[in-house]
Amino acid sequence: MPTAAGSVQALISYLEHDATPMIVLDVEYNILAANTAYQRQFATPRQQVQGQKCFRVSHQYSVPCDQAGEHCPMKQALATRAPDRVLHIHHTPRGPEHVDVELRPILDEGGQVIAYVERLSRVVTASAQPRESGLVGRSESFNAALSALQRAAPSQIPVLLQGESGTGKELFARALHTASPRAGGPLVVVDCTGLSETLFESELFGHERGAFTGAMQRKIGLAETAHGGTLFLDEIGDVPLPMQVKLLRLIESGTFRRVGGVDTLHADFRIVAATHKPLKRMVEDGTFRQDLYYRISAFPVHLPPLRERVDDIALLADSLLQRMAGNDRLRVDDEALAALKRYAFPGNVRELRNLLERARLFADEGVIRLRDLPEDVLGTQAAAALPRAKGQDADKARLSHALATFQGTREELARHLGLSERTLYRRLKDYGLE
Repeated sequence: MPTAAGSVQALISYLEHDATPMIVLDVEYNILAANTAYQRQFATPRQQVQGQKCFRVSHQYSVPCDQAGEHCPMKQALATRAPDRVLHIHHTPRGPEHVDVELRPILDEGGQVIAYVERLSRVVTASAQPRESGLVGRSESFNAALSALQRAAPSQIPVLLQGESGTGKELFARALHTASPRAGGPLVVVDCTGLSETLFESELFGHERGAFTGAMQRKIGLAETAHGGTLFLDEIGDVPLPMQVKLLRLIESGTFRRVGGVDTLHADFRIVAATHKPLKRMVEDGTFRQDLYYRISAFPVHLPPLRERVDDIALLADSLLQRMAGNDRLRVDDEALAALKRYAFPGNVRELRNLLERARLFADEGVIRLRDLPEDVLGTQAAAALPRAKGQDADKARLSHALATFQGTREELARHLGLSERTLYRRLKDYGLE
């Protein structure tokens, strides 16, 4: 009869031939072995991980994950004797990265845990470091949303992204599509906002030549374009009520007719929907069909507002400044960053991006400081207490430049600079730039 040690050794030999990064752990968090795939992706060339504590290697912690405020899959698996899965941020040779960790306990004949096998997969659809595109974050609430996407991605289940305006619903939809088996197909975005019933039907299903006045040729609809990929219905709460029954039929059967057509067409796609509206309440009010709601909300995902992602503000600011400034690197100093973290951001990440766009026009020497932030962020009293001597000259020069170069009305200029019209007019008057 093989011993427990012999069983673990046989398992180690077996995992060496697997292309997925894996490690074997004992119940004291010691790494017994790591296969070549793990060494290649998660260790430096000369790093010896065997014999080290997993929490030191993966997180550079001095204590296990659960004692550092994170979910520890080993602790959970020890209690349940069942597999566990968690999204962690691991320390890697490339820096911090999101890693999907699947852990399975190895039991002896008496049902006691004698070891664990940990399977690790890098999550490439989001970054825990500043990046010039895509999803960025590492806060607990962000990781919860990302973990939900990772769970849903391999299946065909419809996903409903729920969150306030500006939380990045399209970015999350793209991440879901990229992580899915349909990544090689198209991601087709349908903006449901402000479309009339007729226009919505034509955009979604397409139309035949002569179907209505102005239809000079056949048009392929977005549903047909999404064949083999993902159909993303952004702000689905805005779909006109009469169109919701046709949308439901499309989702359930994959069949439709072009406007003015008689042939029944078929498209194979996955549905992802998003909204900032309270769909449950709309169902109760009769403004959104109950059957459609249950069809699209099989897997709801909450996208956190920025005020629930305070720990991500520095990372997001760095990423957004990279995207808008190119090679001209900018940074936010500590005082300005503290002010941003105190602000509620009703417009979420979109508002942070617009605020930084405005602030970089005022930044000296590549640094955004308190005086470069609008009064809405600082508060009137804090803004009034800032030193003005040097700042006034720079502010006047930038306002003068903006007046000379900006193409638009004063109202649009104020919005571009992140100011109210009243504040803009007051500053122009103070500086003699009226």
